[in-house]
This record gives sequence, C-alpha cells and structure tokens, in this order.
Amino acid sequence: MPRASRIKPISYFKAHAAEIIKELGEVGEPMIITQNGEAKAVIQDIVSYEKTRETLALLKILALSDRNIAEGKTVPLAEAMRRVRERIRAKQPGK
Repeated sequence: MPRASRIKPISYFKAHAAEIIKELGEVGEPMIITQNGEAKAVIQDIVSYEKTRETLALLKILALSDRNIAEGKTVPLAEAMRRVRERIRAKQPGK
C-alpha cells in the first residue's frame, strides 16, 4: 500500500477511529496522523509494535556486543562455559 494512503489528518482519525484500528490489525502497516499539515503521530497495531520493540532490543544487544568486542571485553569460550557451569552448580539444591 502506498505510504501516501497511510497519511491521514487528525480529523479523519477522530471520525473513523474504530475503522482505522480494525484496518491497522488487518494491514499491519502504521498510519501517520497529521495536525495542521504536519506529521504528529504514528499509530500501529499491537502485534507490529511488539515486533518492532523486539527488533530494537535485539539490535541494542548486537550493538553492545560489538562495543564489548571492540573494547576487548571478551573471554574464551572455554572460560565462559566454565563460569556458566559454576553458576548452575551453585544454584542446585544441596550444594
């Protein structure tokens, strides 16, 4: 769907809110709401919103990992596995 058809004035949103909410779930594309001719808000269905948030979280993890590698904050795999095993053993009952 062309992006231009996904841009609506706030008056349209107010008059057709229920219809727009239904459409958002069906189309999966966000809608831009304008006020006085300027883009002021973006609305999207909850499933798309949650996917976007998950994607951003993963990108943040990747960026942090890249920074840690660049700063030399790494350990060899064998050392990392040893630490994980120690933590697991420490959490087991009776140990």
